[in-house]
Amino acid sequence: MLGGEKAEEVRQVCKTFEKEFKRFKVRDMERGELNDPFLMLRVWTIRDQELAPEWLVIRHEYGKKYSYALCNASAGTDLEELAKLKCVRHFVERSNQDAKSEIGWDELQARKYRAWEHHLALTIMASWFIAQIKYDWANSFPRDTELSKQLEVETLPVLSVANVCELLKAVMPLQQLTPEEATNMVINHLVNRSRSTASRLRAQRKESALT
Repeated sequence: MLGGEKAEEVRQVCKTFEKEFKRFKVRDMERGELNDPFLMLRVWTIRDQELAPEWLVIRHEYGKKYSYALCNASAGTDLEELAKLKCVRHFVERSNQDAKSEIGWDELQARKYRAWEHHLALTIMASWFIAQIKYDWANSFPRDTELSKQLEVETLPVLSVANVCELLKAVMPLQQLTPEEATNMVINHLVNRSRSTASRLRAQRKESALT
């Protein structure tokens, strides 16, 4: 609610206050600047049958779609700060995407919940390791302000997960196997798969005998 007794949908609010959107520079990006139009309004929301004053922060993303969030910050909060808070989730989503595309979070092929926990734990450990490498790199190699001026950019990019993977390949090269070693590795893998199949067959036969 914007002040009256009647509740309003956010999409209707966007139309009503269309001319009051204002651009805020949130941060520098590799694709330029994030400076979408934002609208901040003090509204009343109903939670557990009680009214609560909050900020309604609406972002017109790339001039195409609207996204919004509610914020319980104080009424005197700077509007630019609200715009930055609205866009903080990008870094969480970026971390999740890196974990899936680069670290292997999306490659789980087990069925048991415990296996999923182990896979997730390994993903978290790898993410933490990469974050530490990125932090150490930033401290060891500060961004060159002169280079920024030459390239005409405000901020130079930080180390990415793909960059860290390339560094690891350089210092930890994969073992080169001989044809015999590779053949034995495949045979062992096939034998282990056969053992797993045999174990499941024994369990099925035992279950059939009991019934």
